[in-house]
Amino acid sequence: MASRARAPLQLIATLFVALLATCQAGSIAVYWGQNDGEASLAETCASGNYEFVIVAFLRKFGKGQNPQLDLASHCHPSSGGCRGQSKDINACQSRGVKVLLSIGGGDGGYGLSSPGDASQVAMYLWNNHY
Repeated sequence: MASRARAPLQLIATLFVALLATCQAGSIAVYWGQNDGEASLAETCASGNYEFVIVAFLRKFGKGQNPQLDLASHCHPSSGGCRGQSKDINACQSRGVKVLLSIGGGDGGYGLSSPGDASQVAMYLWNNHY
């Protein structure tokens, strides 16, 4: 009789484990690019801790202004750009880590006024940072 009572609990436990194994609940994201003491982008992805790395921040863009990528001390767009980050992005992607770019921020120095404006921002990013 005792084994019959345990059968429903074992079934529930098995279903629960199967559900956990197939869901994305364990995915972790991290913002990268604003702390002077943090590891490189490639090292962050190689840690195995993250499924998503959000590069922060493209803080100024659109409205006819030159986009500005702020990555703290990781690179300085005004002194040669951040093209070296493309190698790190490729390293992350080869590990299956998704790299996203956070655009905007608290200062409000951004906005897209047209599809052409959006295309110019995209081209600037591609030509200067990838």
